[in-house]
Amino acid sequence: MPSMPQEIVVLALGVALLFFHISLQAILATMELGRAWNASARDERIQVKGLYAGRAERALKNYLETFTALIALSLALAVLNKTGGIATTGAWIWLLARLVYIPLYLMGIPYIRSAVWVVAALGLFLMFIALFM
Repeated sequence: MPSMPQEIVVLALGVALLFFHISLQAILATMELGRAWNASARDERIQVKGLYAGRAERALKNYLETFTALIALSLALAVLNKTGGIATTGAWIWLLARLVYIPLYLMGIPYIRSAVWVVAALGLFLMFIALFM
């Protein structure tokens, strides 16, 4: 099997992290709202009120905001054959920062969490720069 660009590996791992986020949010929401709510069509818009379920929901939404950029950048870099170097570095920085972000958000740690978000954004910026190199 031919090797694939590291940016695509990070993209695949990002999909795995997406499913982790979704599962974490679903488990915490179900613990709060019950199995009947989870199995329902959720016609009534019930918001989670618990600390961790709410944080997990917001962390997932935050993840989706940057994940779309990772998808676009990873695919563009692969199609244009501009992978490697700072693109790879940026992709791995993004993934590692997003991994660190989850427990920081769940624990409600301010400032450091925001700094880690900035680091992840910096990773995306490196990938963006690589498109034009």
